[in-house]
Amino acid sequence: MEALQKFLSGRIWLRDFTPFPQEEIENAIDAGFIAVQKGITEDLKCARCLEQSTEKIVSYNCAKCEAECFYCRHCIRMGRVSSCTDLITWKDPLSLTPHSHSFTWNGELTNLQQLASDELSESLRKNRSHLVYAVCGAGKTELLFPPLHKALSEGKRICIAAPRTDVVLELSPRLKAVFPDTTIHTLYGGSALEEGFAQLVLATTHQLYRFSQAFDLVVVDEADAFPYSYDPALARAVIKSLKADSPIIYVSATPSRKLLKAIPNQSKIFRRFHGHALPVPEYRSLWNYRKSFNANKIPEKLAGWVKLRLEKNEPFMLFFPTIEMIRQAEPLFKWIDNGIEAVHSKDEDRKEKVMKLRNGEIRGVLTSTILERGVTIENIQVGVVGADEEVFSASALIQMAGRAGRSSAFPNGEVIFFHNGISRQMDKARDLIISYNREGRR
Repeated sequence: MEALQKFLSGRIWLRDFTPFPQEEIENAIDAGFIAVQKGITEDLKCARCLEQSTEKIVSYNCAKCEAECFYCRHCIRMGRVSSCTDLITWKDPLSLTPHSHSFTWNGELTNLQQLASDELSESLRKNRSHLVYAVCGAGKTELLFPPLHKALSEGKRICIAAPRTDVVLELSPRLKAVFPDTTIHTLYGGSALEEGFAQLVLATTHQLYRFSQAFDLVVVDEADAFPYSYDPALARAVIKSLKADSPIIYVSATPSRKLLKAIPNQSKIFRRFHGHALPVPEYRSLWNYRKSFNANKIPEKLAGWVKLRLEKNEPFMLFFPTIEMIRQAEPLFKWIDNGIEAVHSKDEDRKEKVMKLRNGEIRGVLTSTILERGVTIENIQVGVVGADEEVFSASALIQMAGRAGRSSAFPNGEVIFFHNGISRQMDKARDLIISYNREGRR
């Protein structure tokens, strides 16, 4: 019963798909420990993700109840929620008592990081939400460490949520090293079940559909990133996962105007932790590059840039606008060097490939926007093929450029926007980076 309580506390879960025997579930329901609710409410709202649009809550002929039923298309990848399915949660969530937590980070914050960390701590003391607006490489994660340690020691349950699995996987080992005695769970699509009751949860924002009134604090990392910034249901999931009147910390290098306006308590850092300026992208024309790839040729300028990186033994990321183009280009680049790999959202081995790039086992990667955030590789050089394509917003271009120059040992990485005509988003990204550098010098 204790293991069941720890699993369900703060969670909302499909009754028929828990990792526990159904007999144990039934006994807990009969004893009054577990609350049961229908997956689709009478007013046709999904009780898990709170979606209620007629496009997402649709009817079908259900074999289980042998009648017309409704189900939620929006969160179906996490298991079908329908009118005749039950969702369960533990009635009285576990409460944590304040106790000390090991804190093993020995780094030092810069003056700007320390100021932001102190401002954040003050907001949490007053139980108010806060925005950390800081450029790529400013050390946003590190400045969170002291406020998080204080919150954990006060017995608060915390979730750090990020829109993408790759960001969660990058954060997980760092947080586990800083808080070695804290029970930490890492949740994403396909993640293994972890035992115990986690006081600190790292999760993709989609995983928050499965939580309700669970956390005293939620940190939304990369708050501007797709899909969080485009899907209102994910913002609702964050709020649903919080206990009443609990604060949210938003962390972003490129926050939207809406977020800047909505959160009055803000900390701004426009200088990287090592004090060097952000690399300013260089424009380099690559006329008719699609035609070249269709003819099984790498454009000459692009091939020259990659060969120079290889000669200098510099790892590189080369971003492409589509997975189709990555697949088209991969065999061509392997003719240059077999140590070049492709990494994208449909690549099951992307985690291992990124680790190999970090360890110097591969020379460079052809990638999609999947690696625009949360990945730090020392001395990485960055190229964007088709930077003028619509898929590349200014914020995405800033994030991709932000992969370069992050290390204090190699603070001046190169960023090239290869284009078939300069777009407004390219100019916006470049102008913003220049403005950040100007603000950072003040």
